[in-house]
Amino acid sequence: MIDLVFDLGGTTLPAAYPFALWAEIVRHVPQLAEEKFVGVLPLRTAECNEGMLLPKRAKLVLRLPAALAGAASRLTGSTMQIGSSQLQLGEGRTRPIQPYPTLHAQLVTGVSDEMMFMDDIRKQLGELNIVANLVCGKRRTLAGDQQVIHGYSLVVHDLKPDASLQLQYAGLGEERRFGCGIFVPHKVISGL
Repeated sequence: MIDLVFDLGGTTLPAAYPFALWAEIVRHVPQLAEEKFVGVLPLRTAECNEGMLLPKRAKLVLRLPAALAGAASRLTGSTMQIGSSQLQLGEGRTRPIQPYPTLHAQLVTGVSDEMMFMDDIRKQLGELNIVANLVCGKRRTLAGDQQVIHGYSLVVHDLKPDASLQLQYAGLGEERRFGCGIFVPHKVISGL
C-alpha cells in the first residue's frame, strides 16, 4: 500500500464532496472501483458559506495497493466536476506510508451505540493481531443525496511500528472510497 498524492487546484467544494469526488475518480480510472482497499483520504478543508473552502496547498491523497499506482496516475492533469465546483489535479507522486505510534481516522463506520462501536473496533483490531489503546471521538455523519454514513472519529495509540503500518494498510470499518476508516498520523493525544 502507498499514498498517491496530487496537488489540487480549486476554491470551494460542497459539504458532501466525498461522494461526487469518488464518482469522478472512478470515471477517470474505472479499475479503482474493483479494489476494496482503495481509499480517498479526507481533504483538509474549512467550512464557509459556500460549503467547504479548499486551501491553496490542498492535496488529494489516494491510499491504494502499489500495483494500482500506474493506473491511478492517469488522474494527473484531469479536471473533476464536484457539484458546481471544479478541481484540477496536478501530477501524482507516490509517498510511502510511515509507521507512527498514534493514528487518527476522521470517521470509522459502525453502529450508533458508542460502547458497541468500541467493542466492534476491538474485535477488528484483534482479528488483525493489533494491540493498542483507543480514544473514541465524536459521532459523525457523512450525508449525500443517495447515502448516509454514520460512525465515530477514532484515535489509536501506543502502536508498535508493524501494527501501525498494518492498520494504515487495512483501515477499519467500511467505505474507504469516501474517506472512512483511513488512518493518518496524529501527533498529540493530550487533551482528547
